[in-house]
Amino acid sequence: MTKKIVVFTGAGVSAESGLGTFRGSDGMWDRYRIEDVCTHEAWLNNPQLCVEFYNMRRREALAAQPNAAHYAIARLQEAFPDTQVITQNIDNLHERAGSHNVIHLHGEITKLRSETNQLATIDLDGWEQHYGDRHPDGSLLRPYVVFFGEDVPYFPLACEVASQADILIVVGTSLNVYPAASLLHYAPTHAKIIVIDPNKPELGIYTDRAFHLQYPASIGVPELVKKLIDTYLL
Repeated sequence: MTKKIVVFTGAGVSAESGLGTFRGSDGMWDRYRIEDVCTHEAWLNNPQLCVEFYNMRRREALAAQPNAAHYAIARLQEAFPDTQVITQNIDNLHERAGSHNVIHLHGEITKLRSETNQLATIDLDGWEQHYGDRHPDGSLLRPYVVFFGEDVPYFPLACEVASQADILIVVGTSLNVYPAASLLHYAPTHAKIIVIDPNKPELGIYTDRAFHLQYPASIGVPELVKKLIDTYLL
């Protein structure tokens, strides 16, 4: 029987492509304060700094290449077309590896959004945003990033997707960022939960229920994808 697979990815997947994380060793929070670059107040008080910060992140993201985990997830979608990817990452490495129907919970670095409507987005050509450019609705354009304290617009959709999972694969996330980390609560009781991370995320009540593969994403995900294909398709 075809399985409904949901893959939930975090910063650890992008880190293996060379992109810095906020909470890892030598993370971005060691060099930037959340309050200065990733809150609505920061945007109001010093929008130029926010633009420069996300221009830098965008340039790094576009220069990075998908890794073995990204490609394996795309392969999983080919094998199981109903597979859904949910990510906390704002880069487009999943898409560049061939994945489709990716739900970006925290925005997309390659897009800009209206200052007044968080879902009114436009694609940005290249890495550089110029502060002062305007959306067709007349408002200022800002990075399409969900700042701390802002609503996560696609979280209800992600919860609905997670609630349909037969297999929930959690990759490269500390499960410390909410509300995204609470996706596990929406997995059905029959769903298998597989966690891939070289560290041990805080699983709380799911500690005994989840199967933990203690590998980096680029090793653990390809191995798991091969096993799933061999188990359910061959």
